[in-house]
Amino acid sequence: MVKLTTRVFDLPLRHVFRITRGAVSVQRTIVVTAEWQGLRGYGEATENDYYDATAETMAGVVARIERLLADWQPGDPTDAISAIAAEIPEIENGRFEAFAISAVDAALHDLWGKAQGKPVATLLGLDPATGPDSNYTIGIDEIPKMVSKLNESPGWPVYKIKLGTGSELETIRELRRHTDATFRVDANCGWNAEQAIDFSGELKELGVEFIEQPLPPEDRDGQRKVFESSALPLIADESCVVEGDVARCDGLFHGINIKLCKCAGMSRARRMAADARARGLQLMMGCMTESTVGISAIGHLTPLLDYVDMDGAVLLAADVASGVRVEQGRRSPLTEPGLGIELLADAEQYEVTA
Repeated sequence: MVKLTTRVFDLPLRHVFRITRGAVSVQRTIVVTAEWQGLRGYGEATENDYYDATAETMAGVVARIERLLADWQPGDPTDAISAIAAEIPEIENGRFEAFAISAVDAALHDLWGKAQGKPVATLLGLDPATGPDSNYTIGIDEIPKMVSKLNESPGWPVYKIKLGTGSELETIRELRRHTDATFRVDANCGWNAEQAIDFSGELKELGVEFIEQPLPPEDRDGQRKVFESSALPLIADESCVVEGDVARCDGLFHGINIKLCKCAGMSRARRMAADARARGLQLMMGCMTESTVGISAIGHLTPLLDYVDMDGAVLLAADVASGVRVEQGRRSPLTEPGLGIELLADAEQYEVTA
């Protein structure tokens, strides 16, 4: 029988990270450990107010899941996650249940690979040597501070710029003065259709590659107008949370951004990726502001992707695990068994006790 345990950590950030919905300087996260015959696999899910995910609600779901794994032996977790989803159908709402299952799913993948002595990417039939470079994310701030953050982390091939303050073009114009790197912009639902269309032309001239989630997901009519008139490709984030959303994004976006926490983990993310490819949609995978535990799960799926945003651990002032690393956009080799995750000896100093 697999034993599941949950630990809660407060991850300090290097800088306050701000998007249109709020700001955070310390990110609370849960790390799930799946233990079997002395082997340990790890998965992670961060707290998120937008999706009602707290450490307490997620830990409660993990406790429900453990009994469903009584007969599971380390192997491809896809069937086990499908059985769990049947028992916890609330994951289709993209709320905290999905976040919790995502952490368990990654822990089972890690355990599977460690039991087999092979990287998860290899077990999934992927080429570990392939996959796009990651962007580096610059959160909303005063323009001089955004420039300072850019200059503090030079050499990345792509920077993702969070926008939504009303100074969008001014911000990108100033940042462009300091680097020739590709930009991506993410409005996190902060614009209306007219703004998105108007901004897109100059953003393209300023070297922006695409716009991520310009409008709130409920504004489908507005999103259709933007899709028809934007000078730049559009990538869905908040509009593409769970599997069923892929079809709903077809004809409104040029691609989707899959988040493991939101969609309930690696198993479901692979199905979403296959559906998107069949529809001719581009594929991105994004992260939360999470430790190397969560980033490592993304790392083993990068061979599936066109774009990836896996800089979450880079934004931290302190980490709690070793595993897949990202330096100036480049992912470390996928050579270790499982997801390659081990908790650091000093992780307990960031642990939150009840």
